[in-house]
Amino acid sequence: MFLGTHTPRLDDKGRLILPAKFRDELAGGVVITKGQERCLYVFPMPEFQRIAEQLRAQPMTSKAARAYSRVFFASAHDEVPDKQGRVTIPSHLREYAALDRDLVVIGASTRVEIWDKAAWESYLAESEDEFADIEEGVLPGGL
Repeated sequence: MFLGTHTPRLDDKGRLILPAKFRDELAGGVVITKGQERCLYVFPMPEFQRIAEQLRAQPMTSKAARAYSRVFFASAHDEVPDKQGRVTIPSHLREYAALDRDLVVIGASTRVEIWDKAAWESYLAESEDEFADIEEGVLPGGL
């Protein structure tokens, strides 16, 4: 499980050093793809394969499933982190997420998310009040 918030920097070659606490689980390979709210999703290969199976199980007649699958898979980039725990973020993904030098990398349970620092701060400022006010409905039965 991926947890926590980290603030690495993108180097001049578009590489990111993965947070040390995530490296063991990601050492076997990752898939980086477009996520919601203009962040990037980073999946360990087994989790990406699980999601791919779920998407394959959707009927081809579902327009939403086709559209989501096209973007999700077409933008995906697979890579094995190097010995320093670095991965290269392709330019099309950096552009999608408006990544500059300063990043925020968060653990989001079964995936890692990569955000531009300013975008994350804006998202968090907008979302924390909503989070504080949610009473029910997200977790069946509550906490």
